[in-house]
Amino acid sequence: MASLAQNNSRLSIAMERTGQWIFSQDIPADVVVEVGEANFSLHKFMLVAKSNKIRQLILESDEPDLTRINLSDIPGGPETFEKAAKFCYGVNFEITVHNVAALRCAAEYLQMTDKYSESNLTGRTEDFLTQVALSSLSGAILVLKSCEDLTPIAEDLKIVQRCVEVVTSKVTIEVNFPSRSPTTWWTEDLSILDIEFFGRVIKAMKQRGLKSRTVSSAIVTYAEGWLRDLVRDHSGAGSKALTSDESDVRIRQRELLQSLVALLPSEKAAMPINFLCCLLRSAIFVKASTAAKNELEKRISAILEHVTVDDLLVLSFTYDGERLFDLESVRRIISGFMEGEKSVAVFNAGDFREVCSAAMLRVAKTVDSYLGEIATCTELSISKFNGIAVLVPKGARKVDDDLYRAVDIYLKAHPNLDEIEREKVCSVMDALKLSYEARLHASQNKRLPVQIVLHALYYDQLKLRSGEDENDMQMDAASTRNQVQADVSLAKENETLRTELLKMKMYISDMQKGGSGSGSGSGAGVSAAATSSGKGGGPKKTTFFSSVSKKLGKLNPFKNGSKDTSNIDDCVDVTKPRRRRFSIS
Repeated sequence: MASLAQNNSRLSIAMERTGQWIFSQDIPADVVVEVGEANFSLHKFMLVAKSNKIRQLILESDEPDLTRINLSDIPGGPETFEKAAKFCYGVNFEITVHNVAALRCAAEYLQMTDKYSESNLTGRTEDFLTQVALSSLSGAILVLKSCEDLTPIAEDLKIVQRCVEVVTSKVTIEVNFPSRSPTTWWTEDLSILDIEFFGRVIKAMKQRGLKSRTVSSAIVTYAEGWLRDLVRDHSGAGSKALTSDESDVRIRQRELLQSLVALLPSEKAAMPINFLCCLLRSAIFVKASTAAKNELEKRISAILEHVTVDDLLVLSFTYDGERLFDLESVRRIISGFMEGEKSVAVFNAGDFREVCSAAMLRVAKTVDSYLGEIATCTELSISKFNGIAVLVPKGARKVDDDLYRAVDIYLKAHPNLDEIEREKVCSVMDALKLSYEARLHASQNKRLPVQIVLHALYYDQLKLRSGEDENDMQMDAASTRNQVQADVSLAKENETLRTELLKMKMYISDMQKGGSGSGSGSGAGVSAAATSSGKGGGPKKTTFFSSVSKKLGKLNPFKNGSKDTSNIDDCVDVTKPRRRRFSIS
């Protein structure tokens, strides 16, 4: 409403000025020209002398005396027509970089060319465009800005194309030979354009071969100007004012952001990574298209080695800093970087798990520090915490101190976890890869599961046995881990073997008890048979129980050199009389 009132005020002032130089003539007006809501009382003979369009309208009219002409579709509206009418009347007015494009389009619309009158408006505006407006970078940008409301006629007259070419040429010169400070002053001037014309300038700069960093500086300045509340103002004050995801402001921001992503240079490292993180956070906030978010994630992954913890935190938290965003973007970014490193390692015939690049080591340290920052969030689940931690290969961590710090912070921030849940959190780190100070802290940390503490103590015990100093000892954590696993496996085998032997003895004992019971029930017949056999002096008869005992004894793994006497036949023939020596008296 305020804008409409302002426009009406300007029109009233314009009509008043027009009346001063029109009604001062001795000849009364004979035609009224309607331009929108404005009416101009003019003279036909003054208009037809310069404008062929008005001449044709009067000649082709069915009315014998045409008194009203409607020119509401004239480019530039009433204000531009007023200047064109002044030109017809020979009244002086100023042509500037702000109105020259509109005057040029109006002159084309009114057919005010030199064919119908010498030094007509078309020639005058063309001369000003060439000699003044398009002779400087700032002038060309202002003319291009004024063309936003003059399409498509400005396109047809090649005014937009000429402006874009001049801007690109002047920017190239300014980049190579700066004329003022700061050297990127021209990026602020470009920021006044709407996204369509700005995009045409950026594409022309790319075609001309300007460096990617030059293009990126223009895009960064433009985004910070048009998306200040989202990209530059990290307080999110402007975003809080938006109550609806589908408000007009939000829709414009979404479309503008998606257009900016499409304009990014093809070179992945051309854009500052902190700007890309802010842009991705903005894309998540305004619910931009999946294609735009994926493109930003790929670009961040490509230069993840330069990312800082603060950059990742920008992606993770809402503008008010109270809640976590969906961490899937961070996970995809880290995963994309790891896949790229894996591809490079495979190409170089290396082992991705054994050999890690310097970039991988930096990213691993950054990720561990990042986990320590987000671990305090109570809504962070174990699966999401572990899901990010396990993306970094174990070989990329020389020591797990930073990861241990993150785990400890998580356990402290989530005190209600049970033993199994705490073990899941601790499963992402290797207790054998902690420094001496970290192991000392872990051995006294009551928040850690007992298993982790035992691993740390076992490692120190092995060191004490070796008798080597911390600085001199270079024990491989992998071999130590294998030794621990071997000891645990051997202990399990021994326990299983002892259990089997105990079962075997109990089985034999039960069988012997059962045999002795049946023997007592058979009576004296069995005893007599045994006595007669003993008296006969023949070979000893093998009993059923002794045969079973011998067979089971063959299964004893300790029968060679073992002190176990369970396989010895304990049947002693007590019926054989003792030989005595008799003397002869």
